[in-house]
Amino acid sequence: MSFRILFSAFFLCLISLNSYGQVGFPYCETFGGSTTQSATIYGADAVLVSGVLRLTSNETGQRGYVYVDIPFSSLFGIKASFEYFSYGGTGADGLTFFLFDAAVPNFAIGGFGGSLGYSKRGNEPGLAGAYLGIGFDEYGNFGNTSEGKSGGFPGVGDGLAPDAIVVRGPGNGFLGYDFIMGKRTMEDGVNGLPINQQFPISSGGTGTSRITTPNQAGYRKVFINLEPNPNDVGYLLTLEMEVTTEPNNPRLVTIFDKIPYQFSAPDNLKVGFSASTGGSTNFHEIKNLIVEVSNDEGLLDPEGVDFSDIASCEGQENTYFITDEEVVLPNPNSVIRCLQFYKSLDDIEEESSDICSQGKCREENRELVLDQGIFRAGDVGGDFTFFPFEGFTGQTVTVFYTITDSYGKTSEGNSMTLLIQESPEPVSVFPEGAAELKELVRLCPEETFTLEARGEEVYERFEWYKDGELLAGEEDAILTLDSEGEYYAVVYNRKNCPSVSNIVKIEYPEFPEPVLRLPVVGCVPGEPVDGRTGILNFDLNAFDYQLSDGVNTWVNEEIEELFQSGIYELRLKHKDLSCFSEPFPFEIVILERELLADFEFEVQGTGIQNDEDGGIFSDDILQFMDLSDDRAIEWFWDFGDGSFSSEKNPTHVFGKKGDFEITLTITDEYGCQKSVSKLLSITKSYRIMVPNAFTPNDSENQYFTPKYKGLVCVELLVFNLWGDLIFRSEELNGQGWDGKLEGKLLDAGWFVFRFNAVSVDGEKIVKTGKFKLVR
Repeated sequence: MSFRILFSAFFLCLISLNSYGQVGFPYCETFGGSTTQSATIYGADAVLVSGVLRLTSNETGQRGYVYVDIPFSSLFGIKASFEYFSYGGTGADGLTFFLFDAAVPNFAIGGFGGSLGYSKRGNEPGLAGAYLGIGFDEYGNFGNTSEGKSGGFPGVGDGLAPDAIVVRGPGNGFLGYDFIMGKRTMEDGVNGLPINQQFPISSGGTGTSRITTPNQAGYRKVFINLEPNPNDVGYLLTLEMEVTTEPNNPRLVTIFDKIPYQFSAPDNLKVGFSASTGGSTNFHEIKNLIVEVSNDEGLLDPEGVDFSDIASCEGQENTYFITDEEVVLPNPNSVIRCLQFYKSLDDIEEESSDICSQGKCREENRELVLDQGIFRAGDVGGDFTFFPFEGFTGQTVTVFYTITDSYGKTSEGNSMTLLIQESPEPVSVFPEGAAELKELVRLCPEETFTLEARGEEVYERFEWYKDGELLAGEEDAILTLDSEGEYYAVVYNRKNCPSVSNIVKIEYPEFPEPVLRLPVVGCVPGEPVDGRTGILNFDLNAFDYQLSDGVNTWVNEEIEELFQSGIYELRLKHKDLSCFSEPFPFEIVILERELLADFEFEVQGTGIQNDEDGGIFSDDILQFMDLSDDRAIEWFWDFGDGSFSSEKNPTHVFGKKGDFEITLTITDEYGCQKSVSKLLSITKSYRIMVPNAFTPNDSENQYFTPKYKGLVCVELLVFNLWGDLIFRSEELNGQGWDGKLEGKLLDAGWFVFRFNAVSVDGEKIVKTGKFKLVR
């Protein structure tokens, strides 16, 4: 029998193997540490805590799960045992042990509350790919028809059936999960237990604690056996429980005894648990799970073979693979789970009676140290290594081994004999003609490169590898290559022992691609622009840059000063390579004439611009008029009082006196900007004009009232020459006095007025004088 030999630690990392390694049955999970085995998957509300897996806390609306992510063949059935703890709350809802189709691509737990994470519940689907669910139901909803479940205890309907162990059948989504059978553990009769065997599902009520000792009242342990039905499809279900209801009196209660479960099983199944609470609560926990094959008698031991004349090479780690095809694996769908090594056949003992010790493959037998070297079983299937110590060249070493398969069955001992041969001097791969090693070589497209394998002795044979794959036909010390990858050489001496070289990584990097923001614009005529600003990822440490207008070429820092508008060509290259990329169009725009910004303003519709024109009042509407360059496409006005506008010709009311610097900034299509500022003075907040006469009998000028603007409140008082008040008004913008007193028009003559007012900026104003009534 021959082996393929692989050498050295780094070389092993190039080999990809897909397997569960030591994973298989028996499977033991105590949940007693801070972590679980990699195949033990738990989620939702489940947590590891104080030596157990807590599926639900003592809270409402909880749902937790755990499953063993190992497919097992349904041909031989399954046995499982575990302790569970249900305590501390008001007694709800319970937990399930379940099996589901291993082909389901994504695990999905079922409904919470009375569905116990297994069955459908209203608009919640059930466990995906469910095959069997055994519910330990405290509150009584797993064995009834409530919330859309299919079937229940006879006569119960949607009423409660508390303290029950219920079996529900296959289902997926909203279909199935039918009630198959059940036992009510606190009642007698056909669906109950004899009085002397009865017990509650929960170990205690509110305030109780976890019971872990079999002699204490409240202890619960479950034994489930699903053995293949020899006369029908499916299994014969046996369920027993170790129960303690009185101190120091644990007893074994049979719930189901080989009851047919007549449903065809998928080819492969996975095992798991779920628990849930609804409006009532309990802690739900499990520990010390053991999962075994049920029909152990139907399984056969694997058979190894004796290996001889296996070559090994001194002073280096030699890796070997015993494949499934080289030994006899009689059990369906089984694989090599692990190897164990011994010095002699006499040292091969029978497997420990501890089923969990078998499940792990005994660690003390997975490494064997001899005078000649060290044997180590690998983590994956049938792989192992042998490291021969120096000084044993030409000698042989014999060890004995056993094979354990994925069902936990182990072969009798077989031998393997290895010949220790001389290893060659180390070999190194250099660039051809070079004296120094290189880990990385970067090349331009279509460029070739030559590697050379050199060492301190004459080698008989050369092999070249690219990315771990042998290059057919490459058998010389020289290799010319034209594609990227990781290259190394394996050379052999006259004893056919190899030496593995260093790895040289060959890269053909893609050309750098610039991130451009174009055109690059110069807003000042005659001044240069910095072309680097148009390359957002400009990096002179990593790349070289070349800019050309067809006549002249600028390189790297020279791109900083460019004086001409036009379309250029930009090329880039990696700093360490000589080849430039294909050209990228690169536009530069430098304005030929400078932008001009200008504007005017006036009181809207009046032509008033300053005090000489009559003055600008604080409540006047100011019209601003753009007189800028016609290249402007955007305008931004800053009115100097915290107000802004983006209109071309905006209006604005300042509402107060003061000097305001008005700034207009224009922007053209290239983003060039120009600003201009002008001072605007508002010196007046109000205006008052008082007529000296009025004519009540004419069609015009019938009322006496001052004309004004910029006032927020007024008081008009009219007196006769003897000081008697004959008219008063506080009406803002009112008509004024009509010349009458008590409805009768007064005679022509002189009268006195007093006008009190407050301006928009709070100034108090008083005006007095005479006016004439004309008839």
